[in-house]
Amino acid sequence: MLDRFKVPDEIAVRVKQEDMRHAVEGIFKALEMPAAEAEAAADVLLYADIRGIDSHGVSNMMRAYVAMFRAGQMNPKPNLHRTLDHMAAINYDCDRGLGLAQSREMMMAAVERAKETGVAVVTAMNGRHYGACAYYAHVGLDHDMVGISMTAGGLLVAPTQGAERLLGLNPLGIGAPSDKEAPFIFDASMSSVAGNKIELLRRVGGHVLPGWVTDVDGAPVMEETQVPQDFMMLPLGGTREIGSHKGFGLSFMIEILCGMLQGTGGGPHRRKGTAHYFMAFDIARFTEVALFKEDMDAYLRSILDCKPAPGESRVVYPGLPEHETEIERRANGIPYHPEVVEWFKKTTAELGVEHNLP
Repeated sequence: MLDRFKVPDEIAVRVKQEDMRHAVEGIFKALEMPAAEAEAAADVLLYADIRGIDSHGVSNMMRAYVAMFRAGQMNPKPNLHRTLDHMAAINYDCDRGLGLAQSREMMMAAVERAKETGVAVVTAMNGRHYGACAYYAHVGLDHDMVGISMTAGGLLVAPTQGAERLLGLNPLGIGAPSDKEAPFIFDASMSSVAGNKIELLRRVGGHVLPGWVTDVDGAPVMEETQVPQDFMMLPLGGTREIGSHKGFGLSFMIEILCGMLQGTGGGPHRRKGTAHYFMAFDIARFTEVALFKEDMDAYLRSILDCKPAPGESRVVYPGLPEHETEIERRANGIPYHPEVVEWFKKTTAELGVEHNLP
């Protein structure tokens, strides 16, 4: 997490993860989610918070979910069911359910099927927001799998050289197990920066960097400034000159695999809500698991041993900063903005939910 997104230490309220988890589960249950689904949803959110993926933790997302439940935009008791099952290919209808509560089950379906077929893909339609991709990519590691997950939702991104919101933020998550080193866990949107990080900036009064967003007319904003009132996100890369066509292409790929592959359309033509994608590779079907992990350790260590560029203290790889953050936050609590803690106190009081928040 870049410093510009962090809550300043001098105002941060440190909360034990179990205390926040209790409050989150209580809110979901008060909104008529069954206990198992409430616990599953809370697990995804606290995974994000404990690993420093604050953009997809409780700070941003809980108020959005509460508003959606209250507005009837999500089904608290959905009938998650398979519409297709063809060996290595499975599709689910999420029945307007909260993706956080459903998606571990679908990732596990990919893992279990990959044990039989070597590689398996699970797609899902008619869903709602599923949180941090990293969570689902991480699921396969304990089963000696390489995990991949993607989701297409929201329309905030303009295509390269375009001035309309035609692409989702479309994050991609990939996880691969290792032995002695912290595992490789990559999670990034195909937009210039995750859309939820803009909300973090608004909360802490931060600035957007050049190449993150457009102005109201679609022109890339190429100077550091306050978050514009009306903007579009740019694809990963920012502008054509520094590679936004690559982010645009990857984002379009996710629209294809998440939506069009299962017949629910892409971009502004999507039907039946948010669409998800889960994939698992059984490493043992390709090489020896121990050798794979040995090779991962060697490669990861070479990244850590890389000579830093001028002005840099070290080189890291995806998953290591989150691993280190998890160790620190488990020991010292998760830092939240005071406004977030107050929102939880207000919301739990409205819903009659007990909590142990400070």
